[in-house]
Amino acid sequence: MSEEQATAASGGIDVLLHTERTFPPPPEFAARANASDPGIYERAAADPEAWWGSWAEKLDWIEPFDEILDWSNPPFARWFTGGRLNVSANCLDRHVAAGAGDRVAYFWEGEDGTRKEITYGWLLERTQRAANALRSLGIGKGDVVGIFMPMVPEAAVAMLACTRIGAIHNVVFGGFSAASVVERMEVSGAKALITADATLRRGKPTPMKAAIDAAIGGLDSLEHVIVVDRAGTDPPMTAGRDHRWEELIGAADPVCEPEPMDAEDPLYILYTSGSTAKPKGIQHTTAGYLTGITATHKLVFDLKDDDVYWCAADIGWVTGHSYIVYAPLANGATSVMYEGAPNYPAEDRWWEIAERYGVTILYTAPTAIRACMKWGDEHVDKHDLSKLRLLGSVGEPINPRAWLWYHERVGGGRCPIVDTWWQTETGAIMITPLPGLTTTKPGSATIPFPGIEAKILDDEGNEIAEGGGNLVLTRPWPAMARTLYKEPERFVETYWKRFGPETYQVGDAARVDEDGYFWIVGRTDDVINVSGHRLSTMEVESALVSHPNVAEAAVIGVADEDTGQAIFAFVTPAGGASGDGALEADLRDHVAAKIGKLARPKRMAFADDLPKTRSGKIMRRLLRDIAAGRELGDVSTLRDPEVVKDLKRQLSA
Repeated sequence: MSEEQATAASGGIDVLLHTERTFPPPPEFAARANASDPGIYERAAADPEAWWGSWAEKLDWIEPFDEILDWSNPPFARWFTGGRLNVSANCLDRHVAAGAGDRVAYFWEGEDGTRKEITYGWLLERTQRAANALRSLGIGKGDVVGIFMPMVPEAAVAMLACTRIGAIHNVVFGGFSAASVVERMEVSGAKALITADATLRRGKPTPMKAAIDAAIGGLDSLEHVIVVDRAGTDPPMTAGRDHRWEELIGAADPVCEPEPMDAEDPLYILYTSGSTAKPKGIQHTTAGYLTGITATHKLVFDLKDDDVYWCAADIGWVTGHSYIVYAPLANGATSVMYEGAPNYPAEDRWWEIAERYGVTILYTAPTAIRACMKWGDEHVDKHDLSKLRLLGSVGEPINPRAWLWYHERVGGGRCPIVDTWWQTETGAIMITPLPGLTTTKPGSATIPFPGIEAKILDDEGNEIAEGGGNLVLTRPWPAMARTLYKEPERFVETYWKRFGPETYQVGDAARVDEDGYFWIVGRTDDVINVSGHRLSTMEVESALVSHPNVAEAAVIGVADEDTGQAIFAFVTPAGGASGDGALEADLRDHVAAKIGKLARPKRMAFADDLPKTRSGKIMRRLLRDIAAGRELGDVSTLRDPEVVKDLKRQLSA
């Protein structure tokens, strides 16, 4: 590992202060936990196929599977071959048929204070109508449907309606720009797009349909745009192409039999940043994905029938797919879904919601936890959070100080914390405590979930028993991505080439300690994790250099107290443009327009040139050293050593 990675791996002062403390499961929690027998790990390791098969059997199958795993052509796994099922039927129909139609699926709360109790019966009725509405527009099995929505119940309905008829959904985070939406619709060949008139942002409607209207006009494949009325803004509607959600739903038949889907049929595509400017379309399939997420949701969160579960993420990310929509509904859970910002209209909004609905399980990101710390303990203290019994963390490594604050202030010192590591590509949680079994260490994701095998390898592929290196997964798992949409060669090249076709290259650096616990350090590729959102450095650089006043740009990730990592851009102005505050503000707006506001560089430096080798390659290692104020390493290969001196002077001024 580099010096920078080693510092992060150790957690710096935080770890020195806090990781001598360990936290065994509270005895009363362990006594009634869903996973209370430590032999679960040994049994799953001895026969992982039987382990996963036992979870698959808990699903409702239209036709049973005849083989659990076909790994004859790695890395292209096939799980539960021969079986057929439907995801929406597993999420809705079986619960309603069992008499749980009146059970609350979501306590939904809008940012404006609107509240609704969404039952399983309501979801099933609306999903069937939405599925028939899609069919009436000529959409069927294998067609791609884009979804660009705020956090409203209709977003879950749209996803479930696609799964009911076998359409492949492609959800785009509601904070992305029009250009990002169009790119994802174009590369996926989406036939329809479901969106909303607007989303509420801090009390004001922010247009969605109007923002993308002009941009989507040139998409040849896009035949239909369906618009949900969220904010009553009456967006422009194109005759023949655009449809109002309520009108379509109202006219649709209320009964839609679920399409029998092969276990390996595609379920959804979710685009994520890679180390190039072109997003990667992660493709997940039906039965394996549903098996992996239901198993992890049940055991990691120790889900009980009387829990009120809240995953405070967005459906636009994989966390929302897996642990807001599909796993909670498949497991018959009652969840909270909240539309708005955690501090609107006040910094205690989350805790007010948790108190109002009696939330027992809270799953959120370290970025949000750090923000709540910064706003002050008094906002937590004014609310009764005594019903909380389990806390979770997701999206990025959590530093020990935030872990301890979360444990002591939010959880009252009584709630186990499950610090989970996983990715869009893995589909489900991979490394995590089991709250009734695992003694936790602040800042460590602990050990692999039963049936998962993780290792640390050096650059030559040798296993490291204790220390730092490349995190890999060495055994197939049901929820694993099957390919990149329409790019199988890129799938192999990106994830399976370096260490062989049976070893998944995660792209994260990590270390393992003397107890076999994993500590995630950060990305080893050119991806920046901002508030749990992965952004490609190349993607941001491409947005910057598309500005007429930019000749060249290099982007790095730097540590940030609020967001985990922040974007630092080094820019060479073009054509005599002045590298001043006006250009910096303009570039931030430009990147926001190209990608989304979350991609705006937090820091920026201007220079006549960037540090390059004699062959012209930008030395990002030196940029990271400059940004961190460290002594520079070897600069003998630089084409112009004066460049780094100029940058250092500028940043120290």
